[in-house]
Amino acid sequence: MEFEIRLSGSVEVRVGGRAGPLGPTKSRAALAALAWDAGRSVSVDSLVHRIWDDHPPATARDTLHTHISRVRRALRTAGPDAPTITSRTNSYVLHVDPDRVDLRAYTSCVEQARVLKGSDDDAALRLLERADAHRYGEPLAGISGSWPDHLRATVGETALIAAMTRAELLMNAGRFTEAVPVLAPLAPEHPVDEALVGLLAVALHGGGRTAEATKLLQRTRQRVIRDIGLDGGRRLHRIQEGILAGTPAGALYGQGPRRRPAARPGRPVPDNLPRDVPWIGRREELRRLTSALSEGGGESGAVVTVEGMGGVGKSALAVHCGHEVADRYPDGRCFVRLGGHAADRTAGAPDRALTTLLRVLGPEGKELPQDTEELTAMWRSLARDRRMLVILDDAVCSEQVRQLLPGASPTAIVVTSRRRLTGLPGARSISLDVLPSDDAIALFERRLGADGRSRAAEIADIVRVCGHLPLAVEIAASRLLARSSWTAADLLRQLTAGASGLDELRDGERTLEHVFALSYRALSAEQQLVFRRISLHTGMEFGPHAVAALTGLSLAATERALEQLLTQHLLSEPAPHRFTLHDLLRTYARSLSDAEETESRAAMGRLATFYMGAADRADRLVHPYRSRTSLDADDFITLPEINDVHAAEQWLLTESGNLADTLEWISRQGSERQLALSVHVLMGLLYMRGHLATSESLLRRAVDHWASAGDSGARARALLDLSVARSHHSRYEEAISVAGEARELARALGDSELEIECVDQMCISLWQAGRYGMIKTLQEGILDSLLQTGNTLQMARSYNILGVTHLHLSEIDSARDYFDAALRQFTAINHERGIFSTLNNMAELATRTGDPDGAERAYRKAISLALRRSDRRELATLRMNLANALIDLGKADEALTLSHHSLDFFRSVGDRRREAIALNRIGRAHRAAGRSEQAIPLHIAALTLSRRINAAGEVVDAAHDAALAHMDTGRAAQALAYANESLQLSMQIGAHAEAARASRTLAALRSIPRTTAG
Repeated sequence: MEFEIRLSGSVEVRVGGRAGPLGPTKSRAALAALAWDAGRSVSVDSLVHRIWDDHPPATARDTLHTHISRVRRALRTAGPDAPTITSRTNSYVLHVDPDRVDLRAYTSCVEQARVLKGSDDDAALRLLERADAHRYGEPLAGISGSWPDHLRATVGETALIAAMTRAELLMNAGRFTEAVPVLAPLAPEHPVDEALVGLLAVALHGGGRTAEATKLLQRTRQRVIRDIGLDGGRRLHRIQEGILAGTPAGALYGQGPRRRPAARPGRPVPDNLPRDVPWIGRREELRRLTSALSEGGGESGAVVTVEGMGGVGKSALAVHCGHEVADRYPDGRCFVRLGGHAADRTAGAPDRALTTLLRVLGPEGKELPQDTEELTAMWRSLARDRRMLVILDDAVCSEQVRQLLPGASPTAIVVTSRRRLTGLPGARSISLDVLPSDDAIALFERRLGADGRSRAAEIADIVRVCGHLPLAVEIAASRLLARSSWTAADLLRQLTAGASGLDELRDGERTLEHVFALSYRALSAEQQLVFRRISLHTGMEFGPHAVAALTGLSLAATERALEQLLTQHLLSEPAPHRFTLHDLLRTYARSLSDAEETESRAAMGRLATFYMGAADRADRLVHPYRSRTSLDADDFITLPEINDVHAAEQWLLTESGNLADTLEWISRQGSERQLALSVHVLMGLLYMRGHLATSESLLRRAVDHWASAGDSGARARALLDLSVARSHHSRYEEAISVAGEARELARALGDSELEIECVDQMCISLWQAGRYGMIKTLQEGILDSLLQTGNTLQMARSYNILGVTHLHLSEIDSARDYFDAALRQFTAINHERGIFSTLNNMAELATRTGDPDGAERAYRKAISLALRRSDRRELATLRMNLANALIDLGKADEALTLSHHSLDFFRSVGDRRREAIALNRIGRAHRAAGRSEQAIPLHIAALTLSRRINAAGEVVDAAHDAALAHMDTGRAAQALAYANESLQLSMQIGAHAEAARASRTLAALRSIPRTTAG
């Protein structure tokens, strides 16, 4: 039956919806005192204080025992799974799942909602609704005393946090009216809480109740000033000024009153800035721009350039900033169009801009000179002692701007351009990218207004199709406004119906294609070729060698063209020598390539050949022990210089996404031979990136191709690759069988090197299946052969595998001997990967033999070696393993830091198995620090992820650690379930040490009193 302990309202034990008998008030207080700390030990002194305050009767301890007995009887009504109370030395523990105590569940839900706010607002709101379901009235109703008062105050603070969190979530979604009843009841209880009152005032204003908001702010400010002093109430004053100025509710935070510039006597104050609009996003860019402008002053004003691709919002940012900083420039603000990309004028000469400036500043009726130098001299003379802001919009080059600079003057200059403007003395540069998704959505919604034709999901899809480019978003919104019968769904269908939605981004006056065409026409023929070919690249980011393969140009010519495209903001460079193209620019470039079908297909073939050739070169350095099937040579493709293992690892890591995309293209467009060669080359990368599940069908195609081609060696290597994939997904028997088939082919060919590799792969699967005796037999067999051939690398690998095998067979001395031999051999050939792999295994040996200090030393030495390499995956793994040793040494804080860093990395590369391990490590660190409540969700997350990817070993560990954390917090029923899961699976996979560990935990659990089912 459903069981619950209620501390809100009347303190009760409820079973099946009915309250059980508890007796007098002091018995209820005793239950509350224990339940608030469910699962934790509460001393007798604390219980006495909680029940009788500081004036207990002389018989308090004896009377306490009577009340505890009454509570026990009430709990027994829950049946066979009833919670129990155990007495320890001078203390008591109530063994019950804390989530069965209403106020504990309430505070837990509120805390989780606070954590989720900003990352998953919908989930946070659901948690707050769940929290409300756990409150039934005033906490500990009818029970008086200092501790009950303290608990009520604690819950009251939690309720305030819950209400403000709920209100913020509603207001973030624009639901101001709904936020008012959440906050209003709390305002009288917290009359001088500025955060609460400010939030309520904004909600009232946003819901159309501005007069009420103003009165509330005035009343509260007066009280704050009276109670706190004149320095109080500033936050409320800023909100009040914003409301009186008509500022929208969503924009009130942090906004102060705006001053207008004060005119200087006897001078005209020019101000031809275009009209400002309600601003969306760009907070950081606006901060940088205003900060850069403030650096000017005295004799020399600031010069700032705002650069970016067409349509990204350069002019809008400059104009908005001009309005924001108006008070800094009492002598005026001037906007001048330079027409760098206007279709109806010739840009370049500064005469037109100088004439515009002088007509704005100069005396009326005065004739202006015709000579450029005289115009410049007059402009600088007039600007010499003026503090103005001049926006030079759409500059074509630095030379055009240079003559417009005011010289020794406090006038500030903001220049917008599609080009990177170099050579401007002292200029600061701000480069604009597209809008973040949320800001792009807000821009679309603001432009559209409240027409009720759009759903949030449809708007999000529209701005995504627009590539979050501000001009594209505005054009899309304008087009929807112009078609009164359309909904957002209709517009979305138009934008996505064909191969390209670029021609749909038009609103009668503007087309995005025209904006891009102006930039394209300014390129040379070679630059245009590079721009078109880039659109064919399979991945989003690329390097110059890939572009050279696409174009057929030399590497030097390609790099020059890329530099010019970068200068024109037709490319971005997110990392040195790594380039990317905006989605809409890519679509435009691809439309230009559509007429070159034959050339485009040839370009794609060259690109695939380039990537596979470079990957093969890199993988041979990273995995020197692999038996290889050679690629078909192509002397016309320029490969990057990859001369050592460090450079190889870095190249593979950088290009991993492009290599995966290229493999996908080959699987659809290439020949079966090309696919079979490519999937073999990329096998190591597919394993590292966790892509083996989606690649298994390709691996089978490779096996089938080599079988039909009659190439037994290539077929054996393809079978070996397939075995790796099946082992990776815990299909160990299939993996062993496939590796055995490959071994038979290698034997028939007399290829001993390939046969040894097949045995090694079989051993990996056998180890996962717990068949250590067979591994020992196989490795000892090939070791005799290796000793005759003198293959040092393979010998060292065999020693290392034998060491791990003996370790799991609990043959510690033999394991140590093999690890020592492996370390000597790897060191002799300076094989860094083998060295730190062996050190990692030796650290595990130290852990199992009760030497955590030795484990820490071995891990740190392995890490120092791994730091020399560029394989961040190996480094993150070693740090995560070190964290495990540090937990045993009581160094939980350092273990947490290492595990969090490892978790971030494994998530970034999509390594789900190691992500699960890192989550479990973090949970272990919290538990070691006495924070088992925080450990539980981490262990559960690790367990859930491990189950999803069928990582049996990780399931065993996470389930066991979850059992320990649940046992710590008094949730014995859940602990039993998790410990049983760990035991059953560890026995199934032959993990004997882990099975013994789970058995010990189960024995400990069965020796404690039963708890309520969780």
